[in-house]
Formats: sequence, structure tokens, C-alpha cells
Amino acid sequence: MTPSPSPTGRPAAPATASGSTASGLTGLASRLLESPLWDHAVVRILTLLMATALVLLVITVPLTLTQQLLFAAASFAVAMLLSKTEGRLPTLIMIVLSVSASMRYMYWRVTDTLGFETLVDTFFGFGLLAAEMYALIVLLLGYFQTAWPLQRKPIAMSTPPEEWPEVDVFIPTYNEPLDVVKQTVFTAMGLDWPSEKLKVYVLDDGRRPEFRAFCEDVGIGYVTRDNNRHAKAGNINEALKVTRAEYVAIFDCDHVPTRSFMQICMGWFLKDPKLAMLQTPHFFFSPDPFEKNLDTFRHIPNEGELFYGLVQDGNDLWNATFFCGSCALIRRKPLEEVGGIAIETVTEDAHTALKLNRLGYNTAYLAIPQAAGLATGSLSGHIGQRIRWARGMAQICRLDNPLFGPGLKLGQRLCYLNAMLHFFYGLPRLIFLTAPLAYLIFGAHVFESSALMIAVYAMPHLMHASVTNSRMQGRFRHSFWNEVYESVLAWYILRPVLVAFINPKLGKFNVTAKGGVIDEAYFDWTIARPYIILMLANLIGFVVGIGMLIFGTNDEAITVLINLFWTVYNVGITSAAIAVASETRQVRASPRVAANLRAGLRFTNGKTLSCETEDFSQTGLGLRIPADVDVPIGQQVLVSIFRNNDEGVFPATVAFRNGEHLGVRFHELNTQQQVELAQLTFARADNWASGWGQGDRDTPLTALRGVMRVGVRGFGMFFKHLYSMAKTPRSARKAAQPKLDTGD
Repeated sequence: MTPSPSPTGRPAAPATASGSTASGLTGLASRLLESPLWDHAVVRILTLLMATALVLLVITVPLTLTQQLLFAAASFAVAMLLSKTEGRLPTLIMIVLSVSASMRYMYWRVTDTLGFETLVDTFFGFGLLAAEMYALIVLLLGYFQTAWPLQRKPIAMSTPPEEWPEVDVFIPTYNEPLDVVKQTVFTAMGLDWPSEKLKVYVLDDGRRPEFRAFCEDVGIGYVTRDNNRHAKAGNINEALKVTRAEYVAIFDCDHVPTRSFMQICMGWFLKDPKLAMLQTPHFFFSPDPFEKNLDTFRHIPNEGELFYGLVQDGNDLWNATFFCGSCALIRRKPLEEVGGIAIETVTEDAHTALKLNRLGYNTAYLAIPQAAGLATGSLSGHIGQRIRWARGMAQICRLDNPLFGPGLKLGQRLCYLNAMLHFFYGLPRLIFLTAPLAYLIFGAHVFESSALMIAVYAMPHLMHASVTNSRMQGRFRHSFWNEVYESVLAWYILRPVLVAFINPKLGKFNVTAKGGVIDEAYFDWTIARPYIILMLANLIGFVVGIGMLIFGTNDEAITVLINLFWTVYNVGITSAAIAVASETRQVRASPRVAANLRAGLRFTNGKTLSCETEDFSQTGLGLRIPADVDVPIGQQVLVSIFRNNDEGVFPATVAFRNGEHLGVRFHELNTQQQVELAQLTFARADNWASGWGQGDRDTPLTALRGVMRVGVRGFGMFFKHLYSMAKTPRSARKAAQPKLDTGD
């Protein structure tokens, strides 16, 4: 199968390593791949038939226990050798090995392990098989989607600025505070684009007089309407009617663009007349609830980094980049041709991209952060947002299924299919979290096979998938953390997804709250209830299993041990989910961004001090100064921030002092100063791009230890909060719990 044609031409040949036998073989294989023989259809067809026959042979050939063990050990040894070798070809070979191990396991599962004797065995056995089949399909589609990220690069603007096209910048808002929207407006006003060809609009679906007055004060457009039909999609579509520029840039009201956004993105549109939409990553300068409550911000990749770091780049190869609602540039004509932003589903963004692809337009992705925004502030808000995404993808699956209908190529269909199937993980995840209990508590034999045979078939499948995904995803997703993310969300997306699939017209668009503070730490008992039940159920199963080991026969000891290990793992995962529900304090209304920027202080006596920032926000700065410099708290100062030869000077008051650390709070900045401050801080592209995908790479064992440590912490938190709850009146507990907006 070959990728769809794209403006970039053929993908580059795989990179090769040097200095080893493995790299030499990789180089030889690369030269074979580049041979002109592959231009002949007969050669490609014969090779495909031979490869298919070999794969079928590997999957189906029967082996004894010893033979399967040797085969599994040899193939895994090859995979581990390849995992240390650079280049894309070793990755592709690892994928082939992983697919072979997984398909061999599933073939064995279907042909040798389903001879159930009782209704209980049948119920639990086929339930687990269905969950495994789902996981296998998602694994295979994921490999297809991400095996060869396109890694598109920006194209420089080659024409003089007076020939550059006009752009309308849309900033939709509904109920967000003005302070959040201001930062996006200020940075959008400073986009590096000819001012006469750039018009910024706030699209206010809240119809607020203070927003209109603000827009008039700073000299930008203000668009509103007398209804809220179709939520954000309707808001943007209304603005399309009253604006006229050839291109439209869309930013959520909490996403502040960098100055370089337009010049980074526009070059591809000028090169490819069929390009309708170019998406850039959603990067967040504040921690999401997982990162905040587990203290993993900037240490462990967050839930969304895999999508923006790898999946979208893989989609780009197949001309199937999804529009994500913000941080994107769109050509107006194709957008109007599909009727504007899609209104049939609550994931209007992805549905819009699907419509554009159906009409033969290209969509593209640049994996360079060109905007940064606020993450969801609480776990309840985060879950509500994911419920909307899940419901919307289920609606698309019913109303405009990409597997059917005109206009899409096979690669596009499979990329969209994987995106939709992903949000059906609720039930399979719950099955995996309870599967060992079927045997330990109900005595169900979900595998009609010996424990050793289960181990020699299942372990290669799991281990190959782990090391292969770790190699492919290691910059943007650490092993086992995905199971924590899915476990937190599984219960909550299960019902909305099934309901939307049955009746896609049910449900409403729920706006995700951003910003705000959490005055006091609290434990969200309402959110945590499913995780607590799952953890306690697995603890009961563990106790029962220990009893079976002590008082049972030796015939099934290995089977009991396998289920006990599985149960311990599930306790760790569910306990980690409980830890996420322990909301920590968030006392800053304006999150601070860590950054080392050249700065200076000017005192009332005329003296100046050169220093650098440690962090910044729209309300203040953290500075590092010599410990022996006396700067009293409450002193008025002028703070300078530099970008190359540009200097911005801002009045401020010293708020705190601790050794070398000095905090200042800005004092009554006028509008021009606020715009200048935003340009010197939030609009700097190096703030976001420098840290993109640069964290520690994943190592599965290290990641497993990290998840289990969080699980132990969550286990302790549960009993701590249980004790605290026992001392708190019920009315006070109920008042403290946030309401989860499911969009029903």
C-alpha cells in the first residue's frame, strides 16, 4: 500500500545508522528499497503476494509449547536488537514482528481457547475476546497511521509582502473572562503580517458589552449574533458571512498565537492550490488535571501530546490531517464550499476536515507549536471535554462514516476510522480492569488452555507491542500512562458514546471551562467513585486468590498466579486513577510560564540592574537577581524585557523576595503596554518550540515503576481522604463537589 500523493512528493528514504552490523544491513535494505525495480507493478504485486503468504504462515503454523517459546524468544531478541538501531527501517521491521506476534496470538485465541463448557465461562470468555479484538484492531490501525510520520517542514514566503494574501483572524468566545481573551487578542494583533492585510475579530457568542468596548478600544473587529445555534461552529459560520479575506486563521480564545504563525503556515498554501487547511499543535502552558494532581507537568508527556506529536504527523502522510478547532489556517473558498464549519456533530472540527477531504482537498500538519493555551483546570472539566469529543466521533461514525461514501482514499478512511474507534475504548478498558475477577471470584475459565500456553502466546504479543510503541511514541507518550488516562475516562465516555452511536442527535455542545482558581485542595469523591469500586473489587479478588493459593490444589496454581499478577496491576492502575481525583490547589488565576528571558530593573534612584526572568504571566514576573542586592518588598520599579534589540519597559511593584528569587507584579499597564508585554512574552515562538518533544524518552520498565509509584500514592490518598470524609458533615462534602457536565 502506498501513501496518497501529497505536496511534499515521495517520502524521504529511511535514515540509516552506521558503525554496526545492524546498520550495515539497514543501509543495504534501504538501497534495495530505492531500486528502480519497485517501479514495475509486477514486482510489487509478486512481492506483496509472497509477503502475505509468509505472514499467514507465521501466524497459522502450529507449534508445541517448547517451539512457541523458542520462536517467541528469538523474535523478541531481534526486536530488542532493532530497538537500539537508528532509522525508520528498523521501526518498520519491529512493526512487522509485533503484528506477527499479535496476529499469531489472536489466531491461537480464536482456534484453540474458546471451547467453553458453562454459560459463565462463555459470558466472560467471549467478553474478554471482544475486548482483545478491539485492542488488536486499534493496535494495527495505530501502526498503519504512525509508522511513517511525514515531518513536514515550513516553506518560506518567496513573494514580497505586498503580494501576500489577506487573512481574517477569528477568536470565538462564549463565557470566558475578558482577561483570558485579551492575551489572545494582543498576540493576534502582533502577528508578523502586513497590517493592511490582517484583520482580527472577536466572535462573542456571549453578547457582552465589555467585550464590544474592549474591541473598539484596541481597534479590532467585533462580531456577535442574536442566538447561539450550533455553538462554536455557528459562531464561526456567522463570522464567515460578514468577512471577506481569502484565508481564515482560527484560535480558541485562550490560545495565544506566536508572531511567526502566519509566515510559518502560509507558504504551504502558496505552494499547493489544493491545500484547504493547515493545522499546528495545541500546546499548553498550564498543566492539565493529570499533570497538576500527579505533579508530572513537563516530566511525563500529557494525554494529548501523542496526538499532536505523532498521530497528526502520521495522518499527514495519508492526507488525513484533522482540523482541531484552533491554531489552524484555512482557505475560505473550500470552507464555504463544504458549507462552513460542520454543524451536524459536536466535534465540528474533525468533521469539517473530513468534508474537505471528501471533496478532494488536501489537509496538512506542521508539528511546530505556534500557539499556546490554557489546559482544562479541573478533572471534572477535563472529563466533560473528553465526553464531548467521544460523543462527536461516535456521531461522525453514524452520520458520515469515513469507511463509506465518496471522495476518500484508503489511507484516509483508515486514519479517520482509527480516530473514531479510539473513543470506543470505555467498555474494553473496563473489561480488562475486571477480567481476572471472572476467574478469582466467579470461577470462570475465560481461556480453555493451560496457563503455560497462555503465557507463551500472550506475552510475546504484549511485549512486542510495548517495545514497538515505546520506540515509535517514546517522545510523546510513556508506556502504561495511556492505561491510566483511559481508566480515568472509561466509565464516563462509555454511556455517551453508545448513546450517540444509537441516536446521534442526542446531546449538546458543552463549553470547556478554562482559567480560574481552586482555593482549597479537595478529593472529588463523585468523579472517583468508579475507580474506587474497581480498586476495591480487585483487592477482593486478590484476597480470594491468595486464599486459593493457600487452600487450593496445585493443579491451577500457575493460573491463579497469572490472575493475581493481573489483579495487582489493575489495583495499581485504578489507584493511580484515584490519585488524579485528588485536586490540588490552584491559587494563580494567571498561570506562570517558565522562561529565561533577558531583563532589567530600574530603581527610583536611577540605578539599573541586569537580570533574567525565571517565569512570566500577564500579571507579573519571576526574576533571578544577585542575593546581595537589596530590593525591599513594595518598592516601585521599572522592569525591562528584551527581545533582540527591542525593549519593553513596564511599571511594577516588588511582591516577594527569597534569596536570588524576586517576584514583581505589574502596576496599572495601559492597553499599549499590555500589547507590548504580550508580544515580548507569550508571542515568542521559542517559548513553546524549544520544549516540544524534548523530554526524556520512554523506557517501559521505568514508566511502569512510575505508574506503580503513583498507584501507591493514590492508594494512600484514598484512605487519607476516607478518614477526612468521616469527620466532615455530609452537607459540606456535597457542596464541595463539582458538577460534571456530560452534555446530555
